[in-house]
Amino acid sequence: ARSSSRRTSMARWNKLLAAVAACALLVAASGEVFFEENFMARWNKLLAAVAACALLVAASGEVFFEENFDDKGWEDRWVKSTFKSSDEGPWEWTAGKFYGNPENKGIQTKTDYRWYDISAKTPTFDNKGKTLVVQYTVKHEQTLDCGGGYIKLAPEVDQSKWGGDSDYYIMFGPDICGYSTKKVHVIFTYKGKNHLIKREIKPETDEKTHIYTLIVKPDNTYEVQIDLKKVQSGSLYEDWDMIEPKTIKDPDAKKPEDWDEDPEIDDPEDKKPDGYDDIPKQIVDPEASKPDDWDDDSDGEWEAPMVPNPEYKGAWKAKRIANPAYKGKWVAPDIANPKFEDDAELYNFVKKNGVVGFELWQVKAGTIFDNILVCDDPEYAKAQAEKIIVPFQKKEAEMKEIADKKKEEEDKAAAASAGAGAGDDDDDEDSDEEDDDKKKTEL
Repeated sequence: ARSSSRRTSMARWNKLLAAVAACALLVAASGEVFFEENFMARWNKLLAAVAACALLVAASGEVFFEENFDDKGWEDRWVKSTFKSSDEGPWEWTAGKFYGNPENKGIQTKTDYRWYDISAKTPTFDNKGKTLVVQYTVKHEQTLDCGGGYIKLAPEVDQSKWGGDSDYYIMFGPDICGYSTKKVHVIFTYKGKNHLIKREIKPETDEKTHIYTLIVKPDNTYEVQIDLKKVQSGSLYEDWDMIEPKTIKDPDAKKPEDWDEDPEIDDPEDKKPDGYDDIPKQIVDPEASKPDDWDDDSDGEWEAPMVPNPEYKGAWKAKRIANPAYKGKWVAPDIANPKFEDDAELYNFVKKNGVVGFELWQVKAGTIFDNILVCDDPEYAKAQAEKIIVPFQKKEAEMKEIADKKKEEEDKAAAASAGAGAGDDDDDEDSDEEDDDKKKTEL
């Protein structure tokens, strides 16, 4: 079985060979000139060829880790943790119930209410000065109602004890639990503390395979894609609370005593009408009359009921007018934050990576993970996904559609059969009642 590091080296080697070959073609294309009066033209062509070579070599990128679970040797590359002892769930190498290719398998969680802690070694790498891409596929074949589906990049660790207490650099991927939790986590460890993204990213919740991609760039920006489509992006400074803000509100500032925040005031010219307070809230019902059978001696003196007074307008209030002294809502002025420390290399979360792993709790098991790629080239990750995963997704969707239609037809047939059976039972009961009536008549 091929190790992940060997596959990484081969992929890197093949790309470099392709770049070198392209460079050779470009240099050859510059041709040989036995005599050319315009030396600068010749020089410019050579410079263009060299620049093109440099771009090609740079574009070849670097693959830090790649795992497609394409052979049974995956168990030699991945270590199942004993962190949760008997509560650790089993993994199965499978293509699932429906698939785009029966030979394209991933690893699937198998038992409900279990922890799933598993990891694989990576070559040691650091993302300083590089774009970092983390990409993998998740398929919640079980219609997940509660469970994690995220992946982690972490420093070297005792893999037999890998679990929730293990340090990590990055945690990325979907997390679903009921109606309250449906999010895509993007958590970075910075200065020893885990920081969650402040923006909301909704995961896919159906039973199909989906591609999750995280891109972290040296300019301190990021992008999250689902199925190669951008669903969130922005600044590492703004979308996490890793860096103290440059400015804060002055804690010592006080609102001036003459600062008026009321946009309206009572009209000083408005006066309460004379006799306004003399209007009663209730009055005797003018339409009420004493009942004919009322007896004053036995019933007491009759009194008409009280009803709301239509003339009563409530407590008098002066009308409101715009406040000429209104200054708006007072806000403390901004001052430089003494705790602010800029970090131009904030993006450099991965210092000395050692493992890639899953550390999950699943109430309902059945999730399949596959196509894990960690590299420094978003275009390479996209090309791999378009070449391998997207065609698989299309065939998988077709197979599921056929399976869903078949199940729908089977359910309808079963319902019809159950209805027919109920009708037969009614006929039998009617027949029994007729036999009983016949016997009674004979007697």
